[in-house]
Amino acid sequence: MTFKKLAISMSFAVFVVYGVLILSLFYFYNGRLFFDTLISERTLFSIRLSLFTATVATLISVFFAIPSAYALSRFRFPGRQMIDTILELPMIISPVALGAVVLIFFNTPPGVFVQGKGIQFVFTIYGIFLAQFITTVGISIRLIKAAMDEIPVRYEEVARTLGASPAKAFFTVTIPLSKKGIIAASILTWAKALGEFGATITIAGSMAMKTETIPIAIFMRLASADIEGTVVLVLILITIGLGTLYGVRLLTRKATALIR
Repeated sequence: MTFKKLAISMSFAVFVVYGVLILSLFYFYNGRLFFDTLISERTLFSIRLSLFTATVATLISVFFAIPSAYALSRFRFPGRQMIDTILELPMIISPVALGAVVLIFFNTPPGVFVQGKGIQFVFTIYGIFLAQFITTVGISIRLIKAAMDEIPVRYEEVARTLGASPAKAFFTVTIPLSKKGIIAASILTWAKALGEFGATITIAGSMAMKTETIPIAIFMRLASADIEGTVVLVLILITIGLGTLYGVRLLTRKATALIR
C-alpha cells in the first residue's frame, strides 16, 4: 500500500467512526416523536436561544480576537509569551472546570461587586454569553493568529512607505489578506459556541425556557432516561451545526470561484 492510499484510508476510517456513531442514533429514532419534539415550545426556545447566544458570543470573540491575534503575530512586548500560553487554557482544562473558575470568581469580593453593581451573570442569559465567550475566544485568537502569521510583514511595510498609517495598513492590507482565515475562525468559533455545554450549565444553570440551550436540553433528557427524546435533540443539533458549516463552506467556495 502506497503512502497516499494509507493516508486516504486513515481519513476514511475516521469518517466511518463518526458515521457509525451518527447512524446508531437512528436505532432509537421515532419519526412522530421527532416532529412533536421539534415543534414543542421548549425545543424551539432552546434552538432560538442557542443560535442567538452562539452568534453574539462569536461576534464578541472575533471582535477581541482580531486585534489580539495581530498583536501576538506582529509585535514583541513584555508578557507576550505568557499571554500566548494562557490562550491554551480552554484547550487544556475541561469547560466544566473553566466554568467553575468563573463561578468561584463571582464568589470573591470583585465578583460580588460585578454581580451587585453590574450585570448579573449567574443563572441568566448573560452567563451563557460569558461561558461561550471564555471557551471560544482563545481558540479564535489562535486560529486568526495562524492566518496572520502566513502574511509577510513586508506587505504592511510597503503600504507604510506609501504613506499608510499602521492602522490603515492593518485594515487595508492585513485584514483583506487574512479574510479567509478570519471567516474560517468565525465559523469554527460559532460551531464551538453552539455546542458548548460544560461552562454554560456551570454558570447559567439549566432552567427551562430561560437558560436551556440545546446541549443542556440534551443533558436534561438523558438525565431523565429519555433516550428517544435525547436522540431527537442530538439530531437537531447535528443538523444545525453540520448544515450551517457545509452551507457556509459551499457559499465561500462559490464566491472564490466567481472572483477567479
